[in-house]
Amino acid sequence: MCGNPLRGTACKICGAATQDAGSKTGEWKKRVFHLRRCPECCFAFISDPLTDYAAIYSAEYYAGRGVDPLVDYVFELECPGETIRVNEWRGVRQAVDSLVKLHSHTNWLDFGCGNGGLVRYCRGDCRIVGFETGWISNESREHGIPVLGEEELAPLAGTFDIVTAIEVLEHVEDPLEVLRSIRRLLKPGGLFFYTTGNARPHRKNLIKWPYVLPETHISIFEPESLSRALSATGFRPEFRGYLPGHTDIIRFKVLKNLRLFKRAAWHEAVPWKLLGRAIDWRLKITGHPIAWAV
Repeated sequence: MCGNPLRGTACKICGAATQDAGSKTGEWKKRVFHLRRCPECCFAFISDPLTDYAAIYSAEYYAGRGVDPLVDYVFELECPGETIRVNEWRGVRQAVDSLVKLHSHTNWLDFGCGNGGLVRYCRGDCRIVGFETGWISNESREHGIPVLGEEELAPLAGTFDIVTAIEVLEHVEDPLEVLRSIRRLLKPGGLFFYTTGNARPHRKNLIKWPYVLPETHISIFEPESLSRALSATGFRPEFRGYLPGHTDIIRFKVLKNLRLFKRAAWHEAVPWKLLGRAIDWRLKITGHPIAWAV
């Protein structure tokens, strides 16, 4: 059954009228999805998204046999030393530490933590927990990773020094609602660090950008749209550009898109610092602002 392409056409960030940005047939659900784009704040979104989240984020999804074939959270959970994801974990940790010095009393929440890999990687540096509602959360808890559910998270409002959301915001239908929830969790002055794709270099033909996966990547941002959304939800956005750690974050993205999921010795021979800068110059991966809770 096809969705209604006009179900929601006003911009979800600034409320302006949006424009048709094309349509795309999903690889998992063989139906047409419709992309809208706001000319005022540059936010784009799937106007007729799937909402059966239990079916989308199923065990098949987390094993790389669902909507997104470039993820395999089960393998990463069971074999953390073998996965290329360790590059992302290391990079995020380094980037965060360059902004807020980590110590044993730092309270860090990884929001939408997936299998909790970042939580496990950083546990020796601070007090870090994850938040996840998908199928993988119970599997993570069985591996001893502290992953909270909604009931456990609610009483912790205003207690975190850091909240991260790594490749999360593109999955949410209402970005402002999610950003407000994240702001409530942070202490005043706390850091919000996240990653999500930057649509700015792909603006002229957005629907052809492979990052637009209409079943799951339903909110697509440019730096302008995220800056506006953050300012509207209690944050002070700050453009910091290429931080320590971004080389490893980009390294992970490159290997993942090449479908090289396991670490290999030859990866170390690649000049990642030079390559990371070149890729970022072209794709503006680091163009989004970080944010501080006000």
